Amino acid sequence: MGFNNSEEVSKYIGGIFDSAFDDPDIGPKLVDTGLVVAFDFSDPEAVVVVDMPNKVVSSGQAGGPPPVATMTMTADIGNAYWQGKVNLPMAMAKRKVKVDGNVASLLKLAPVGKKLYGGYIQRLKDDGREDLIV
Repeated sequence: MGFNNSEEVSKYIGGIFDSAFDDPDIGPKLVDTGLVVAFDFSDPEAVVVVDMPNKVVSSGQAGGPPPVATMTMTADIGNAYWQGKVNLPMAMAKRKVKVDGNVASLLKLAPVGKKLYGGYIQRLKDDGREDLIV
């Protein structure tokens, strides 16, 4: 089925980081990466920009620092990724995920990102969105 609209994409995928910044273990690790990463989704279209040093999640309006990398994918791929169901190097090789910018910087994020999967799935369950669980 997928996300109903761009607001849901921002709510759930952006919300992963809002929750993570509050986590005493994960939050400081995200901040320490020093990264600003943009996720550019299609079907439905949404942009989520995560400014880790400043603990800010936004919908891509100008004003914040520029992202060091932008990951472009469908919202369905993003949803599956945050459930641990997408192998990022494989998805990039198959052009399901396109990365512009500093790819190496994203690899710094991968180990921390894995710790966010459980919270993302729980948030979907809490909101009765089992249809999004893959």
